[in-house]
Amino acid sequence: MRGQSSLLSGFDFRDWLLAHDPALSRLRMASRVTLTIALSFGALLAIHHLLFPLPTAAYGLGIVLSIEGAVAVKDRGSAPQLVTRLFGCAASVCVVGLAAALEANRYVSDAAFLLIIFLAAAGRVFGPRGHAIGMFAFTSYFIGAYFRPSIAELPLIAIGPVAPALIGHVVRSLVLPDDWRRDLLRSLESVRGRINQILFKIAALASVGRMTDKDAQELRQLEERLKEVVLMAEGFIPRPPTGVFDAGTEPAAELAIRLFDAHLAAESAIVLSSQSVPPFALVHAIIEGDPIPRTPVTPDELQAETSQALIRLGEARALLARTIEKGYSTGFAEVAAVTETVGAPAKIDFSLANPLIRSALQVTLASAIAMAFGLMLSRERWFWAVLASFLVFTNTNSRGDTAMKALQRSLGTLFGIAMGLVLATFLTPHVVAALAVTTVAIFLAFYFLQTSYATMTVFVSIALCLVYGMIGTLTVDLLMLRIEETMLGAAAGTFVAFVVFPARTRVALDVALGKWFAALEELLSAAAAREATDLLIALSQKLDAAYGDLTAAARPLGSTWSVVTRPGHTRQTLAIFLAATYWARIMAKDYGGPACDAESIKLIDAERQRLTLLAGRQSQCFFVDRKTSSAPARHLALSHAGARLGIEMITSTLDRLYPNA
Repeated sequence: MRGQSSLLSGFDFRDWLLAHDPALSRLRMASRVTLTIALSFGALLAIHHLLFPLPTAAYGLGIVLSIEGAVAVKDRGSAPQLVTRLFGCAASVCVVGLAAALEANRYVSDAAFLLIIFLAAAGRVFGPRGHAIGMFAFTSYFIGAYFRPSIAELPLIAIGPVAPALIGHVVRSLVLPDDWRRDLLRSLESVRGRINQILFKIAALASVGRMTDKDAQELRQLEERLKEVVLMAEGFIPRPPTGVFDAGTEPAAELAIRLFDAHLAAESAIVLSSQSVPPFALVHAIIEGDPIPRTPVTPDELQAETSQALIRLGEARALLARTIEKGYSTGFAEVAAVTETVGAPAKIDFSLANPLIRSALQVTLASAIAMAFGLMLSRERWFWAVLASFLVFTNTNSRGDTAMKALQRSLGTLFGIAMGLVLATFLTPHVVAALAVTTVAIFLAFYFLQTSYATMTVFVSIALCLVYGMIGTLTVDLLMLRIEETMLGAAAGTFVAFVVFPARTRVALDVALGKWFAALEELLSAAAAREATDLLIALSQKLDAAYGDLTAAARPLGSTWSVVTRPGHTRQTLAIFLAATYWARIMAKDYGGPACDAESIKLIDAERQRLTLLAGRQSQCFFVDRKTSSAPARHLALSHAGARLGIEMITSTLDRLYPNA
């Protein structure tokens, strides 16, 4: 009963929340957006009723810039964020004034809108601040062209962007501020919670003495979630000016290595447990923190190996718990002494060789097409088509990504409007209830922003339906027009992505694979030069990040819209790169000492030469037919000769890319 109650206690609400939202960053983002919108709208209402009436455009700017201020402003530090917000306000007032001045000449106004779109998209060349100011300008011109204010109203309209800029700054700086110490503690707690989930799952499997393919898949998913939060936690640790931990930054480096060890131990326990299920008594003792013999007594050599990995995981979890306790008591004072790295500004490049400029041209052309066809549908609501065509290009790196995002926006709008129409029909007579549901919908939209674009679109559409209902403009025809305009804009974006400067999925794969092979080559070169363990671990984390980019680039290959769908084959190929990345981490952690011998150097040199050949074949490995290989005969012994084993297994794993070569 004791063990059972312990298992259940691991799944309380706080653990669940931290497991799904490491560092509570999504919760904080959604709360910031919702609170900023509510306070800004309230402030504008107070000004309207207590001082002087405000134009409708001021309210529109107040709402959309509350969102942009929370989402697009990504400067590090409170003062730089305020500067960006103020620049954004100035850009907002200027473009609204331009929209008002050109209202009498619609053709010139439309051309100016396209110019604003190009400049807004190209603003990313200047980094986070340029991107944020560009988004302020785009959304503000959208509002100005939509509400058509007069020049005389411009001074009052200026209150619209100023209110959310100041209120949003207060919310982000004082009410819901960023705090790396707090975020690091929360992410460490989340790491511990995810390790607990892995142990609970292994304990459940050990109690029945078997593991199915479905169970193994669940464990792999748990390991992926653990890796996400480990990388997030590692990102909160202040880094020295070199960007690499060294002896002078021992407390920070020690914390990074502890995280690395915890992830490696969990990954090893999962891999070994899937090959030989451990005894339940051992897993139960590790969960409870009971004393465990260093060498478990078992006649099964493979199970003994699994037991060793689980013991190592238990030790890593205990060390992590002590780190969390010390963090609460000291606030990571020693870690905080490290000076954060300030990256050098990137060279500004406005040539077509810069993918950001090519993307800006794509966005502009897609918006022009959406504008032309949107005007055919409606002279009043064509802005929705332009908005959709603009947004489907955000955070995409290939035409496949753009097509997927266009589909998500279209389907999200369709389902959101269907649900919103039902809710608005019932809630419109009840203003308080409608406001409450609208607030919840806005919160949920931005809570899911980082994880599901389609879900975010659903909740935004629900909120808009409720707003239309409250202001008395909700009609089925209006909602159908919004769906049509959105699909038109999404289609325009997809068309341009495939025709103009197309960033093909295979090209994106080639780039991602090039980065992965380069990262592995850099790691092996450092190992051959007998560099310090800290540097090898940092380089293995760089390889881990490159693998994440590779999975993102390969995602369209397995999507249902593809002409040729290869989900199983893609997963198999990615599994090879995942395994090689795993063994690279083993090598980085254990390299040095007796493992660093002449034979190991020869193996590394041979593998580096082979990497050049593999990298030259680029993404062919994703299109090579190979039979599903059986599990390797050798188990993943982690206690001895880890570095040598890691090198050998990198070679063996990459052999599977081209089995017939």
